[in-house]
Amino acid sequence: MNEVTQIGVTDEEDGLRLDRWFKRRFPMLTHGRLEKLLRTGQVRVDGARAKANARLETGQTVRVPPLGEETAKPAPKVARAVSDRDAEFVRSLVIHKDKSVLVLNKPAGLAVQGGTKTERHLDGMLDALTFEAKERPRLVHRLDRDTSGVLVLARTAKAAAALAKAFKQKDARKIYWALVVGVPVPRQGTIDLWLTKEGGPRAERVFAAKKGDEGARDASTHFSTVAMAAHKLAWVAFMPLTGRTHQIRVHAAAIETPIVGDGKYGGVNAHPGGEIPRQLHLHARSLDIAHPDGGRLFLEAELPPHMKASWKLLGFDERDAKDAFAGLEE
Repeated sequence: MNEVTQIGVTDEEDGLRLDRWFKRRFPMLTHGRLEKLLRTGQVRVDGARAKANARLETGQTVRVPPLGEETAKPAPKVARAVSDRDAEFVRSLVIHKDKSVLVLNKPAGLAVQGGTKTERHLDGMLDALTFEAKERPRLVHRLDRDTSGVLVLARTAKAAAALAKAFKQKDARKIYWALVVGVPVPRQGTIDLWLTKEGGPRAERVFAAKKGDEGARDASTHFSTVAMAAHKLAWVAFMPLTGRTHQIRVHAAAIETPIVGDGKYGGVNAHPGGEIPRQLHLHARSLDIAHPDGGRLFLEAELPPHMKASWKLLGFDERDAKDAFAGLEE
């Protein structure tokens, strides 16, 4: 790598520190040399000087100066081994496949990426989803481990860039279904509440914040109550207008209707007891997004077994969710 290059930040890299971004992309580049490149302005983000701890956002462009062949050499690839059992499992999740895009119905309990104490995850199974393609599919967005539903994968670098751009430019309509404790007042509306993470981009807890607070980012979510059960539980459809970590979970708790099973943000109130399963009742029901090859892609994912059981128990009819946001999107 002996010339200046401009590299776009992907959706997967959103929120990553600049120095960690370099560590992922250029593992042979030492931290000391990176700091020197930053001090001298040779590394820039969207044309401006930046510090090692700067948080990157999807769509930004990082200027990378000549690093030399050895420094720019990628880390040796480790052969991934996907067991026959996991390969069969992950292929069973596919609900749409074309030359550019794969869509999965991710089950609750499966992590999208690995981490501390997380050895089995979707990212580790992606080699089983190459099918006739020459490269493994790429993650372009994420779902929490315990959230089920629509998850889109790009089958080419071009498709990954196009999908990341669609998410960045909010050309994607995502609808989630949740069972909450209590009934929202009013029954329909928009939650505008700034959020901040504790401990960096990979922190597992998010807090409500105010504009101007350190690390605070704006977050907005439409919500619409579809059905109620004795005014104690409600089926609520959520449409996030921004894509912050744990956004829907924090917003639901903020209006005093925590999502069933979400003890992290709802505490003991999130577990109504009885025959309702204690699992998180949050499902990415549908996605409408610009297709990389033109036109639109619309997908719906069936409810996971534990939510189907709750819907049956409470007498909810999935057809009742039609046009849930008609009043908010006019």
